Amino acid sequence: MNWLDQILQNDPDPAETQEWIESIKAVIDAQGPERAHQLLEDMVELTRRAGAHLPFAPTTEYINTIPAVQEAKSPGDAAMEWRIRSIIRWNAMALVVRANRKPGDLGGHIASFASGATLYDVGFNHFWRAPSDDHPGDLLYIQGHSSPGIYARSFLEGRISESQMDHFRMEVDGRGISSYPHPWLMPDYWQTPTVSMGLGPIAAIYQARNWKYLEGRGLMPKTDRKVWCFLGDGETDEPESLGAISVAGREGLDNLIFVVNCNLQRLDGPVRGNGKIIQELEGAFRGAGWNVIKNIWGSYWDPLLARDTQGILKRLMMETVDGEYQNCKAFGGAYTREHFFGKYPETAAMVANLSDDDIWRLNRGGHDPHKVYASYHAAVNTAGRPTVILAKTVKGYGMGAAGESLNPTHQAKKMDDDDVRLFRDRFQIPVSDAQLADHQVPFYHPGEKSPEVEYMHERRKALGGYLPQRRRKSTQSLQVPPLSTYERLLKSSGEREISTTMAFVQTLNILLRDKQVGPRCVPIVADEARTFGMEGMFRQLGIYAPQGQKYKPVDADQLMYYREDAAGQVLEEGITEAGAFASWMAAATSYSTNDLQMLPFYIYYSMFGFQRIGDIAWQAGDMRSRGFLLGGTSGRTTLNGEGLQHEDGHSQVQAGLIPNCRSYDPSFGYEVVVILQHGMQRMLTEQVDEYYYLTLLNENYTHPEMPEGSAEHIIKGMYLLKDAGKAKKGELRVQLMGSGSILREVIAAAELLDKDFGVSADLWSCPSFNELARDGIDVERWNRLNPEAKTPRKAHVTQLLEPRQGPAIVATDYVRAYPEQIRAYVPTRYTVLGTDGYGRSDTRANLRRHFEVDRHHIAHAAIAALAADGKMTAKDVARAIKQYKIDVEKPNPLGA
Repeated sequence: MNWLDQILQNDPDPAETQEWIESIKAVIDAQGPERAHQLLEDMVELTRRAGAHLPFAPTTEYINTIPAVQEAKSPGDAAMEWRIRSIIRWNAMALVVRANRKPGDLGGHIASFASGATLYDVGFNHFWRAPSDDHPGDLLYIQGHSSPGIYARSFLEGRISESQMDHFRMEVDGRGISSYPHPWLMPDYWQTPTVSMGLGPIAAIYQARNWKYLEGRGLMPKTDRKVWCFLGDGETDEPESLGAISVAGREGLDNLIFVVNCNLQRLDGPVRGNGKIIQELEGAFRGAGWNVIKNIWGSYWDPLLARDTQGILKRLMMETVDGEYQNCKAFGGAYTREHFFGKYPETAAMVANLSDDDIWRLNRGGHDPHKVYASYHAAVNTAGRPTVILAKTVKGYGMGAAGESLNPTHQAKKMDDDDVRLFRDRFQIPVSDAQLADHQVPFYHPGEKSPEVEYMHERRKALGGYLPQRRRKSTQSLQVPPLSTYERLLKSSGEREISTTMAFVQTLNILLRDKQVGPRCVPIVADEARTFGMEGMFRQLGIYAPQGQKYKPVDADQLMYYREDAAGQVLEEGITEAGAFASWMAAATSYSTNDLQMLPFYIYYSMFGFQRIGDIAWQAGDMRSRGFLLGGTSGRTTLNGEGLQHEDGHSQVQAGLIPNCRSYDPSFGYEVVVILQHGMQRMLTEQVDEYYYLTLLNENYTHPEMPEGSAEHIIKGMYLLKDAGKAKKGELRVQLMGSGSILREVIAAAELLDKDFGVSADLWSCPSFNELARDGIDVERWNRLNPEAKTPRKAHVTQLLEPRQGPAIVATDYVRAYPEQIRAYVPTRYTVLGTDGYGRSDTRANLRRHFEVDRHHIAHAAIAALAADGKMTAKDVARAIKQYKIDVEKPNPLGA
C-alpha cells in the first residue's frame, strides 16, 4: 500500500480527496513547490476563518529538507577534499592520543570532531570568509570539544607548529595550545569562547543582532557576513542554547546560521533515546520563525529513498527512535539489516542485494560533503530569517571499537595500538607500521608543496585568508573626554540630594554629547530603564527596533515617551539578564569583530548580575570584552523593600573572581565620574582588555566635593576622605573605613565617637577592596621574588595606614569576605563588619541595625577595638552597648 492509498483508506470521499491531491501535484509540476505552499497556506487561513481548528504541525518527515534533485553542487575537488579531511582527522586524533600517552593525564576529546569533521571541512573550503580588504569576515562559534580538529587544519596550513601540536593542553611554559577556544589564551587565533555549553548559541544570536544594530545606526555598512554557530544536539538542553532563538526569528537575523551536530549522543548516553532529537529541534526552531534545514541521510540513501514509492522506508525512518539508530551504527550492517530494515518486508527487500558492509556504509548526511555543501549553500542564500542546519552524524566516526557510537565515546581520549592502525587504514593515512611501533602516533604532514596543502591555501586565499583569526586591537584608538568635562559632577551637590545612579546617568548624558565617543555608546537595559532614571534616553536616542515603530505609544503626549526607531541607540532587551549581557558582550568585543570600538553600558539590579549569569561574565573576560556593567540598587540594606531575593551583598566578591574585571563600590558622584573616565581611557584609548563593574545606589543624599588629589587613589581603591589632624599626645584615634551606602554610616559613627567618647577618627573611602587586594597580592609576590631589593614595596593600603594611629574598623553593605581580602596589608588591628546572611524586607535603618553595620554598631566596634589595644576598658565597651542600645541577645544575622 502506497502513501496515497493509506490516506484514502479511511477517507469519507476518496474521489474528491484524490482530485485535490492531483490538483496540488499539477501546481508543483507547473509552478514549483513554493506556489503550492502559498496556495495551501491560503486554504488553511480560509478554513481557520470559518471556525475550524487546524493544529500547527511543527515537524516534517524524517528526511532531508533539500531533495536530491534540488541540491546545489559543490565546485570543489571531492577526492582532494576527502584526502585533506582524512589527514585532519588523523592529526586531530593523534593530538589527543599523544597528549594522553604522556604523564599527567591531560584529557581531551576525539569523538566530537570525529563526528563534525565534514561540517567544518566544507565550511573552511567553500563558505567561511576571513577579514580582508574586500570583506569584513564571518565569525565562527566553534564547538569547544572540536578544537583538536581546528588545530589539525591550522597545522597543515602552517599556522600552528608541530611543537605546539605536541604541547596540546600544556600552556604554562608558553609553548602549548589551549584545550578549547579561549581568546584570552590565544588572542590572535580564537575568535569566540564556546566550551561552556549553551553560552556559544546565545552569544551568537546577540552577536548577529549587534551587527544589524550597527548597520541600522549607520556605523557599519550592510554586508552579507554571517555568524556561524556550531553546537551539539545534547548542548541544546542548556536553557541558554534555545532560550533566545525567538529573538533571532522575531528580528529576522538572516546573518545567523546555527549548525547543530546531531550525533544523537551527549556525554553519558543518547540525547533522546526514546525519541528523535532532530524532530524535536525542528519543531522548536520552526516555531520560533527559523528556516530549518534537515540533513539526515547521505547520498548512499538516495537510491533507496527513490525506490520508496509506497513510503514504507520513510515511515520506518520516522518510527525508529534515536536509541535504535545509535545501535545500528554501533553494531554494524547485520544488526541494521535485521533490526531496522527487517521490520517490514518491503524495506527488507530493498536491501536484499546489499551486503552487510554495504548497509553499514549507508551514510548520514553530516558525513556527506555533497549534502553539507547543499545545506550551507541554501543557508547563506536564505533572506529574512535565520537558518538552523540539523546535521545527523555519528559520534566518534572512524574510531571503530574505540568508541564509534558507543555511550562512553565522549570521554574517549585514548586509543590502543590496534585501534590506531584501524583508524589509519580506514582513512588511508600513509603512516607505516614501523612508525607506529613502540606505542607511537606520529603527526602526518604531506609537505608544504603537496597538492593537498596547496589546495588548502588556494581555497583560503579565495575566501580572504585563514580562520580562525582574531583582531587584538582596533586600528583606531578613541580619545575620551578629559575629567574636566564632568567638572560640575566633581563639585558638591550642595543641598541637593542625589543617588550615585543619578550621577551615573548624568555622566552618561554628558558623554553622549561628545562627538567622537557619544555615537559609540550603547546604553543597555533589561527592562528597568525607568527604575534607573534613564527613560529620558527613549525620546533623545530612541530604542533600537529593526522595524521602527508601527504604533503610536500610549505615552506619546509625554516628554519622555517610549520611542522605538530603526536607528535607535538604546537596547531595551526585555526581561532577560542573560540576553542583555550577551548583547553587552557583542558590543564590548566590537573592536575585535568589526574594527569598530563601541562602549556598552549595561545597567541592571546588581542581584541579577554575576549571581544569575556568572558563567557568561567569565566568558566575557575570556573574550576580552571592554565595557561597563552597572549593578544598580546594590547592597544588602539599600533595596530595602524587596527582601531576600533582591538584596545584593556579594556581587563585588563575585566580580573579584574574574581576573580582568575591575570592580568598584562608589559612595559619591565624583567617585563614579573618576572611575568611568579612567575606565574609558583604559579601554578606548589604551585599548586594554578589561571591563568595569560599578555598583550604584538608589539612596538619595548630598554629595561632597572631590578632595584635591584623590583621583589616583580612588582608582587604586582607597583615599583619605577626612583627616582628623595630627594626633595629640594621649588622644584616642581610630581609622574608619567604608564604601558604598555604608560609608555614610561610617561618617556618622565618627561623629558619635567624638561626641560620646572623645575618640577622633580619620575617615577613609574605599571604592574597591578588590583592587586593594590585587595590589597587595602583587606587592607581596614582588617582595618574595626580590629578596635582595634595597627597599621592599608596600601595598597601597599599607602606605596609607602605616603613618596613622589606632585600630582600623571597616563596614560595607557586602559580606565580610569582601573587605577581609586586605587584612594581611592592614598594619594595625582590623575589625570587619558586613552583611552576611539572607536579606529581608524592612527600612534601611532597621536592616542596617539587623546586619550590625549601622553607625551604632560601627562606633561600638571601634570602642571594642580600642579596648583590645589597651587604650580603653571593658566598661567603656559595656557603656557603648548600653548607650547605643545594642541587643546582645539578638541571633547572629549570618544564620538568622
